[in-house]
Amino acid sequence: MSFNIAIDGPAGAGKSTIAKRAAKELSFIYVDTGAMYRAIALGLMRSDTEIEDERLLEQALAGIEVTIDYRDGVQQVYLNGENVSGLIRTEEVSAMTSACAAKPQVRAKLTDLQRDLARRENVLMDGRDIGTAILPDAQLKIYLTASVRTRAERRYKELLERGENCSLAEIEKEIGERDYRDMHRETAPLKQAEDAVLVDSSDMTIEEVTARIIQLARERMERGYGA
Repeated sequence: MSFNIAIDGPAGAGKSTIAKRAAKELSFIYVDTGAMYRAIALGLMRSDTEIEDERLLEQALAGIEVTIDYRDGVQQVYLNGENVSGLIRTEEVSAMTSACAAKPQVRAKLTDLQRDLARRENVLMDGRDIGTAILPDAQLKIYLTASVRTRAERRYKELLERGENCSLAEIEKEIGERDYRDMHRETAPLKQAEDAVLVDSSDMTIEEVTARIIQLARERMERGYGA
């Protein structure tokens, strides 16, 4: 039987970075569900779809195929056969992702693929509703968070290092607004699963958070979870 780890939490908490490191250390397959939603968002942007129109949304989704593959252990995301892994991290795609991920039609399109992977493999999957909706029976659930200010400062530093002009106050405002949207959306809102372990990374390094998750995973596997 496969062993599944679900990591949920708000935007900017470091889920993807930490999940990749933990998965590599545990020899698990890392599934970046956010990247899959970003690929759909990019597809909808390219088709200039009005996502509030259910008929148009369903028509557009019918023409979008998202698949994943692994190259040297790193997830690659394909949109209609095109590797878009390097195109889905813009602020525009981020904004569209938050909006379209709230649509049940979008979520249904990806849920089956994610669950099938988890049935077949030991996976570490991160997102907004992995432990509450996608993998409710995961043997280990983590809710990874950090203060809005901390997450904004991390994003601000990241953008500055890329040479982009940005405002810390504006980034903090956008993160707060995204938290509200994610936590109050009608379909699969962001929340901590009742049996999830809370990890607040506000005052922790990436290495410390990764080590904590690896420790929790090994403890559960040693106790025979999923055996």
